[in-house]
Amino acid sequence: MEGSPVLVHRGREPYQASFDAMRAYTDARTAATPDQLWIVEHPPVYTLGLAADPSHVLNPHDIPVIQTDRGGEVTYHGPGQVVIYLLMDLKRRQRDARLFAREFVWNIEQSVVETLAAYNLAGERRAGAPGIYIADGDWRGAKIAALGLKIRGNGCTYHGVSLNVSMDLAPFGWINPCGYAGLATVDMQTLGVTAPLAQVQQALARQLIDRLKG
Repeated sequence: MEGSPVLVHRGREPYQASFDAMRAYTDARTAATPDQLWIVEHPPVYTLGLAADPSHVLNPHDIPVIQTDRGGEVTYHGPGQVVIYLLMDLKRRQRDARLFAREFVWNIEQSVVETLAAYNLAGERRAGAPGIYIADGDWRGAKIAALGLKIRGNGCTYHGVSLNVSMDLAPFGWINPCGYAGLATVDMQTLGVTAPLAQVQQALARQLIDRLKG
């Protein structure tokens, strides 16, 4: 079964609940299980990638720290951030899912770039540092979107992408974001874009669906 992924709105949900549900959905998949994109907003939480160095959490204050099985280092999720989880079967798109993984990541990142462009913001990639960074202006080099995935041996994926829209950015200063000490993190609001979270959620979801449909 190919075609466009199904969009699922889960609202504001604790991270652990989303994490458990993603794994359960992926565990239960069959050849007929539809691909899904989950739109979620989380209460404040730090998450660690599978091989993350816990020392990159400098001072969590009262924010919970959760170990996950995605790639990457530590990141922060909180209110005012678009989070979209991608529950996909890559082998439906290409026989060798390992070859397709790089293209999959590129398409996710490009979806963020195109979403930002719709709000007159320029985003760019950095070699060896997944995610999207601001390409010009006073905030050039600041990270605005993070990416972390789990791709199982059978080609099924979960976890996904986050885009900072209108957040309390202080918690990013209490970690080394994605393992980089002193990495500046920014949101769309700081860059002068006032847009409802739901609008940006839909804009990014449309970009992802357009790029990932079968």
